[in-house]
Amino acid sequence: MCLINFAYQSHDQYDLILAANRDEFFERPTAKADYWKEVPGLIAGKDLEQGGTWLGVTTKGRFAALTNYREVREKKDEKSRGELVLDFLKNDLSARDYLNAVRDRRNDYLGFNLLCGTVEELFYYSNRQNTIEQIQPGIHSVSNALLNTSWPKVKRGKTLVEQTLRNEKNDIIGQLLEGLTNDEKAEEQLLPETGVGIELEKHLSPMFIKMEAYGTRCSTVITISKSKQVTFCERTYAQGQQIFEDQIFQFNIGK
Repeated sequence: MCLINFAYQSHDQYDLILAANRDEFFERPTAKADYWKEVPGLIAGKDLEQGGTWLGVTTKGRFAALTNYREVREKKDEKSRGELVLDFLKNDLSARDYLNAVRDRRNDYLGFNLLCGTVEELFYYSNRQNTIEQIQPGIHSVSNALLNTSWPKVKRGKTLVEQTLRNEKNDIIGQLLEGLTNDEKAEEQLLPETGVGIELEKHLSPMFIKMEAYGTRCSTVITISKSKQVTFCERTYAQGQQIFEDQIFQFNIGK
């Protein structure tokens, strides 16, 4: 994922409401979200190049999601960051214990932001900050810098979640999916400086990215209610937001 917006323990009906976009090269092979045969109870998309995933949930209530940290750095023999999400979802370690183990091998990976846990305890870790942080109730967002860094797309993502929760309409998932297609570029003076150059920064600044070879491949909305009902909706795009397909899964945690 390259943008994860979420409301955590801040709604009277839901413990978690998440709206995220995954940006990737269009040529990178990917499988749509589904139950994994090799990991019972896991729902996630799959990176067919490396075998990992960027976001997933399990029927036991475990959740994890990852974004890359944008930086100019030559890649050598680093491991795939997608394995970090998958490894957490496959095992029974607590989120804090898992992130302590990840911290010990943080230099095996290029820069990343990792969210993992359950609705009872959710944690954040970046190997570019090297601090394990427990998420507090509220509305948060992470893109390709540290959690809640005030990039334009982060601000827009938080605003999208806030406005959706204030709206009296009941279609939370539909509103969030529609909002995630916002392809407005940020004004030049508001762009971060991450070393990729001003023109590329501008193309990467919207919530929904549309470039020739790279862009938003899918949007995911997850809600977990107070009664522990999970709704997972992934919308995949055919190299642009005009043509899409939805995958929707619902289950109750622990059942």
